[in-house]
Amino acid sequence: MWGLQREASSSMYKRTTSSRDYSPMLDVEENSGLLQSDVNKEMEITNPPWICSLPHVLVATISSFLFGYHLGVVNEPLERISSDLGFSGDTLAEGLVVSVCLGGAFIGSLFSGGAADGLGRRRAFQLCALPMILGAFVSGVSNSLAVMLLGRFLVGTGMGLGPPVAALYVTEVSPAFVRGTYGSFIQIATCLGLMAALFIGIPVHNITGWWRVCFWVSTIPAAALALGMFFCAESPQWLFKQGKIAEAEAEFERLLGGSHVKTAMAELHKLELDKADEPDVVTVSELLYGRHSRVVFIGSTLFALQQLSGINAVFYFSSTVFKSAGVPSDTANIFVGISNLLGSLIAMVLMDKLGRKLLLLWSFLGMAVAMALQVGATSSYLPHFPALCLSVGGTLMFVLTFALGAGPVPGLLLPEIFPSRIRAKAMAFCMSVHWVINFFVGLLFLRLLQQLGPRLLYSMFSTFCLMAVMFVKRNVIETKGKTLQEIEISLLAKP
Repeated sequence: MWGLQREASSSMYKRTTSSRDYSPMLDVEENSGLLQSDVNKEMEITNPPWICSLPHVLVATISSFLFGYHLGVVNEPLERISSDLGFSGDTLAEGLVVSVCLGGAFIGSLFSGGAADGLGRRRAFQLCALPMILGAFVSGVSNSLAVMLLGRFLVGTGMGLGPPVAALYVTEVSPAFVRGTYGSFIQIATCLGLMAALFIGIPVHNITGWWRVCFWVSTIPAAALALGMFFCAESPQWLFKQGKIAEAEAEFERLLGGSHVKTAMAELHKLELDKADEPDVVTVSELLYGRHSRVVFIGSTLFALQQLSGINAVFYFSSTVFKSAGVPSDTANIFVGISNLLGSLIAMVLMDKLGRKLLLLWSFLGMAVAMALQVGATSSYLPHFPALCLSVGGTLMFVLTFALGAGPVPGLLLPEIFPSRIRAKAMAFCMSVHWVINFFVGLLFLRLLQQLGPRLLYSMFSTFCLMAVMFVKRNVIETKGKTLQEIEISLLAKP
């Protein structure tokens, strides 16, 4: 264990375990600048090998693939499911099959922080895989609406557990210079999951009972996630918090290479000294009113603005927009999926070059312009064909620009700016906000569309996007190229 020793002249640390000793000792007040200088000097000489952490990140993003797959798995088969289970024509029942996952996801997200902190990141992944396997099996064998809803709810709890843990894990095991790139893998995996659900669902209209196969197939990647985590590294930050110093060193060596272990451990210890007086237990009141309430507010607001931008409304309504232009729904879904994937790939390339903040700014601004095009398409002064072009172009542009920043950045940025002590609980809180806003947008969109009309509704979405631009410009800090410990130290230094 690390022992903390306070003296009148200085604050020092020393190792009391049998693992390697990181000397000379660091005085918090006098030598923090020296630590920063040494860190920057070492990073200038060489970066950790990115290939060491890549396999661990890829296994973790299987949870994001499953998230995307289960979001889209019922889109194509829903008509056959309702026919086979006896609720064809019941729009409420069909809506429940689609949306009951959101309720499960909200419940799962509430427990994600406790699972990640209490069990560790690896076991939290395995925990989220279990309800996905069980729920997919139950959905596949269901012979009534009630059983189908039970299966979908179980899957939803896994969907709620997975994304916060994936964001935490990828952030904590990735070297600073590729953390943005690796964080983009989460969004790319989600896109691939959505597209996989689309393609696997294509034979559903020609093969009786194929919708059951669509559910059962998802148990394969879920099992791969659970098994793969046995071979992945645990988060060194979590191990350090648990007092498992030697194990944290060993995992840093697996992830960064032996030459970077000393610096990484010294940074963790510096943070431990800075936070020596803080309690171990993180409460909701601390998240809302404590010293870190501002970063929690920023995270919650980013997720809220992400959903209020209208992204889910665009996904839900895109098939209708394309259908009015004479494009079949299958083709429309492919176009939207390609736009989403293309934007995610561009974000992956630019994340560690342009930075998180700039991508967020241009993403929300582009989404505002895309929504303005949708508003223009509703004008009665435009001929039919130009209006259709604006509508279709605005939809694709909105999805593309969303995937450039507003989609992938919040899930990457928030684990970076949250201090390690509150990181898991704060992510769980922000994801809960995400699911609540997501639920109400999905619930109220069609009703608002009928009562307000598309012009006013899309104008509201565009306004939220512009509000997001102003919020990001005023509140979001840039984290590109900085280690998690450097980010935390800089935030602790602020009043």
